[in-house]
Amino acid sequence: MSTAAMHVAKTGLTAQQTKMQIIANNLANVNTTGFKSDRPNFESLLYQVTQSAGGQTADGTMLTSASAVGTGVKLLNTQKLYTQGGLLSTDNSLDLAIDGAGFFQVLMPDGQMGYTRNGTFSRNGQGTLTTSSGYVVQPEIQIPEGTNEINVSSDGIISVMLAGQSDPQEVGQIALANFVNPQGLQAIGESFLIETGASGPPVEGNPRSAGFGKLSQGFLEGSNVNVVQQLVNMIETQRAYEVSSKSISAVDEMMRFLSNNL
Repeated sequence: MSTAAMHVAKTGLTAQQTKMQIIANNLANVNTTGFKSDRPNFESLLYQVTQSAGGQTADGTMLTSASAVGTGVKLLNTQKLYTQGGLLSTDNSLDLAIDGAGFFQVLMPDGQMGYTRNGTFSRNGQGTLTTSSGYVVQPEIQIPEGTNEINVSSDGIISVMLAGQSDPQEVGQIALANFVNPQGLQAIGESFLIETGASGPPVEGNPRSAGFGKLSQGFLEGSNVNVVQQLVNMIETQRAYEVSSKSISAVDEMMRFLSNNL
């Protein structure tokens, strides 16, 4: 029984270590553009049932509740919280923020489609709109040479003012993607997510259309990490870890007492 108690406490230590790692990652990305914080979800392990509820105790009487002992806890999954981050003004014409639902679509080097809320865009040597890492935004948009001014409307239409011309020229349309279950997307780093079976297929649409947010030019969406809440979670996790550790120490003392006195 003492060994079982130690095992249960050990699962608590492991769970709290994992939670602390998730909190640390959230805090580390507090200034990451478009970052969405993670939340761990835990579940109890199997119960050891010695007597089921309703079991007969005497003639005409039965147990009103089961005799069951839990065996610990484990991490079920981590869930991204897609609440809106604050919009930060940059005055850069190629910085875009999504105010509402949706993801920018980016072609990854391995041919996969990546999805991100990070709208820090720029032009490569051919004038193609890309991310800071050089990945091409989809659908591909070409900014002509000699462009003096770039304007992006709230519904994603990109128009430019060329040198020597008085009227703007439309060069492309930014499209967004959304998912039935965004929590099912898999984070792969570099602020990108990819489609999974749990997320469902992407639904593409233009900004400000049904179900999609609008674009804000000259802004970036900040991280949605609440630093104060994360610090509270950190203290709570640390205390829970200490309690599980004390449980192991208490069981060890009990076993030492038995070995010395029996």
